[in-house]
Amino acid sequence: MAPGQSLLVNFVYCPPVGHTIEALHYCHGYHRADPGLRIGLALNADSPTELATLCPYIADVYPVALDVFDPRRRGPGSLDRISSGWDWVVDDDRGHQAAQRELFPGLAAYYDMAADRFAAAGSVSGMAGAEPPRYSAGEQFRLRLPGPALAGARARLRDAAPGADPRIGVLPAGSGPRGSYPSVRSWQLVLAALSRRWPRAVFCLLGKLRRDGRTSTSFGRAEFGELAGSVPRSVDAVDRPIIDQLAVVAACDVLVSPHSGFGMAALAVGTPWLSIAGNRWPEYYFNGVPFYSVLPDLRRFPAYRGLGPEPEPVDDDGPRAPSMCRERIGADLDEIAEGAARLIERRWPFEEAMADHVARMLALRGGRADRIWSVDNVHREYLNPE
Repeated sequence: MAPGQSLLVNFVYCPPVGHTIEALHYCHGYHRADPGLRIGLALNADSPTELATLCPYIADVYPVALDVFDPRRRGPGSLDRISSGWDWVVDDDRGHQAAQRELFPGLAAYYDMAADRFAAAGSVSGMAGAEPPRYSAGEQFRLRLPGPALAGARARLRDAAPGADPRIGVLPAGSGPRGSYPSVRSWQLVLAALSRRWPRAVFCLLGKLRRDGRTSTSFGRAEFGELAGSVPRSVDAVDRPIIDQLAVVAACDVLVSPHSGFGMAALAVGTPWLSIAGNRWPEYYFNGVPFYSVLPDLRRFPAYRGLGPEPEPVDDDGPRAPSMCRERIGADLDEIAEGAARLIERRWPFEEAMADHVARMLALRGGRADRIWSVDNVHREYLNPE
């Protein structure tokens, strides 16, 4: 380890994109508090670790190969490959939570071994987003996309749909089971509503179909084709490298998707995000970029069970999560279009978006503020407006 103060952000968790954005956000907060701090980052090897290359203040990146479910299966020497002798090592808190450790015994074993190794080297341990070392909470983290990628994305959209306006990114599914996301018919309802509102819009289809150990989109190539065929103008960015897809998102006026870590990445490149919210988790990452979450009516369409049992699926072109079914999408279609309009037309500033979101989440949670959370707890200042 080189001389000087150093920090390892030991953020090894499940591989979806959003957890990488969380890790990079924490690295940025430590960097903002102390620009001279040498920062290393450990991530699940199946994460999009290349996003760390867009953060010049991260000096070292360590991919850690492991099976979060099986402590016996881990990459040879993964932990040993991380330099020792860090002044501080801060972990992802989930590696120490009883419920997470029970669900992910491979993760628990990793953090136990890491704690022993870094303690033996004299490192001071802590949790990401806390001090020490100094940390600046609530910073407006951004990914610095390469200029050529941005220029290429803008040219791609311009050439594919000259004069189109607005540019609407669409990620139809995350990496969960297919039944956790809207059907093609439901998405066609959404796209038709947006097309009526903006007849000259171009829709940029996003996702990843490759099966390469990383997370992929729970949508088939034929389904993407059906979506493209249902709108007048579309651009296919599916299966392009993640940095290139984020450049396309940065060239869009809004991203529309269900809850997904890729939506957090959209915020990190400065693009507003309209989330058709539901499933296990609410949105919890807010970085100064406007957003709108179309929240489900939990009495009719139960969701947000976290690590608990999922609600019984409904029959909607196969089994489907209630909060993603066609009945729910149809019920919220006007709000989806209006939420997109607020973001596309830039009449929904971040402060207003936060105040509105926290108020709606508080009502949805029956007034229980303890059931709302966010990275850096940025929501707390909006809980008791004057």
